[in-house]
Amino acid sequence: MTAVPTPREPAQSHEPPDSRDEPPGPYGFIGLGQMGAPMAAHLAGRGLVVYDARPEAMAPLVDKGARAAAGPAEVAAGCRIISLMVRDDAQVEEVMAGILPAAAPGTIVAIHSTIHAATAVRLAERASPYRIDIVDAPVSGGFMGAQAGTLAVMVGGAEDAFARCREPFGTWADLVLHMGPVGAGTRAKLARNLLHFTAFAAVAEAQRLAEAAGVPLRRLARVVRHSDAVTGGPGSIMLRSTTAPLDPGDPLYGIMENVLALGEKDLSLALDLAAEHGVDTPLARLALDRLAEGLGLPPRISPSDSPRRHGE
Repeated sequence: MTAVPTPREPAQSHEPPDSRDEPPGPYGFIGLGQMGAPMAAHLAGRGLVVYDARPEAMAPLVDKGARAAAGPAEVAAGCRIISLMVRDDAQVEEVMAGILPAAAPGTIVAIHSTIHAATAVRLAERASPYRIDIVDAPVSGGFMGAQAGTLAVMVGGAEDAFARCREPFGTWADLVLHMGPVGAGTRAKLARNLLHFTAFAAVAEAQRLAEAAGVPLRRLARVVRHSDAVTGGPGSIMLRSTTAPLDPGDPLYGIMENVLALGEKDLSLALDLAAEHGVDTPLARLALDRLAEGLGLPPRISPSDSPRRHGE
C-alpha cells in the first residue's frame, strides 16, 4: 500500500488564496482507458492536462491540444478540478497518494471509477486536512455514451463541489445528478449496475427458452432493443420514491395493479412454455413470486399457484 502523505501546514499569509475564489483554470484527467480517453477528449479545448501510465494513451489527446503530465502530482499542481478514471480501489488510492500533497486547497478530485462506497468516504476524510474536496462521480452509458458525450453521472459530495463540477461534467454527460453526500454516487451506481447485470442473466434465460421454442435469437434481440427504446425498458417502472407498500389511494396503485396483472399472466405463460420444452427458468419463477411485492402491492398469486419447475 502506498504510504499516506502528511498534510501540509495551514496556508500562510504569503501563499495564494484558497482556489475556491480563483478562476477554474486547467482541467486534469487521469486514466485514459476505454472510458477515460473519450471523456477527456470532450475537455481537450479547455487547457486539459492528462496523465496515464501508458504514454501511447496520452498521445491522441496531446494531438488535440492537451498537455501530458509526468504523473498525478504534476496534474494536481496545475489543475483545480481533476477527474480519475482508473481501474479499481487500489489504483484510486495510489493516484490519490500522489495528488494530495501536490494539490492546492480547494481542488476537487472527482472519482469516476466504480469502487466501494466506503473508499470514497475514507478518501474524503483523508483529503479534508488538505482542504481538498472529493466527489464520487461514477458514470453510466458505456463506451458509446463516452464517445457521444451522453453519459449519465451520479455525483456524491458537497453541494458547492457539485456546483463547480456540473459544467465541465456536462461536456461528456447529458445527465448530471447530485445524489447526496460523498459515497452516494457510488451507491447509486452499484444499484444501477445490479439491475444491469441481473438483466443480463435474465436475457440468457429468455434466450434459452426462445431457442428451445424455435425462435430466431437475433430477430428476438431486434424486437427487445426496439421495444425497450420505445417503452424505456425496466426504468419505465421506476416511478416510486420509496419501496414501501403502496397505499390503495395512491395514484400509482391502479397503474401497478395493471402491470401486475399483465406480468403475472405473461410470466405464467412463459413458465408453461419453459416446462413444455424442458427449460429451467429460475429467474422467471422468482420474478413471478416477487412481482407483486416489488410493485408495492399485496401478493395475488402464491408460490403454490406458480407453474411448477420442470421435473417437479
